[in-house]
Amino acid sequence: MQDLKVTLIQSELVWEDIDANLKEFDARISAVKEDTHLVILPEMFSTGFSMNAAVLAQDMDGSAVRWIQKKSKDFNSDIVGSIIIDDNGKFYNRLVWAKPGGDLLTYDKKHLFRMAGEEKIYSAGSKNITVELNGWRIRPFICYDLRFPAWTRNMKNQYDAAIFIANWPERRAGHWKTLLQARAIENQCYVVGVNRVGTDGNGLAYCGDSSIIDPWGTVVFQKSSHPCTYTAQLSYDLLKRCREDFPVWMDADHDALGLS
Repeated sequence: MQDLKVTLIQSELVWEDIDANLKEFDARISAVKEDTHLVILPEMFSTGFSMNAAVLAQDMDGSAVRWIQKKSKDFNSDIVGSIIIDDNGKFYNRLVWAKPGGDLLTYDKKHLFRMAGEEKIYSAGSKNITVELNGWRIRPFICYDLRFPAWTRNMKNQYDAAIFIANWPERRAGHWKTLLQARAIENQCYVVGVNRVGTDGNGLAYCGDSSIIDPWGTVVFQKSSHPCTYTAQLSYDLLKRCREDFPVWMDADHDALGLS
């Protein structure tokens, strides 16, 4: 199986301005000159982490979804990020994964951040998804999901890489960095975390710390404070060797967790 190239875009977000954010990410993606298989955007990339869903939510035919679908086709790469979605009168923090052929896959955030009242506005998802890309199996998550290892557990090597997109505040940056490493080590997979930078409309500061961590827990890339675009190659040989040389996955507590 070939290596996987992923591109992280760590950016400031214009508070609750969909058009401005789509314009910014359009320019950032168009500026990527390296070949890449997957472009990863932050959580709620078109608005910032807002509870103003009644005003900002779009349906699956809205401008943000149409943009990510068109950009994936034009750029000939998978693109993923989350958007505020209105689905039959319910609001979701929905991850949208666009493929160049036009297909869309979605994951609704399972763990809603109660300290911001997210659970009062949005409905929680109930199902994980695994996306195949060039032979790799990738499982995406959203922000607060990172704190829940049972939900993210990689039973029997069901996936090869996990993605966490976020609006994770600077004041808990230590948690973000530590938990990303923990998820990589315990699941013996690559972990890619993509966060935002800047300050949001509630005055919360974000320092990014977007990261790539290999299956041994080694930090391959980490960038704080400033906007950046970074492309990395994930090694399938390293992943395979880790699981073969140190097969802790074979002793996982499947029954205790009620997972298969």
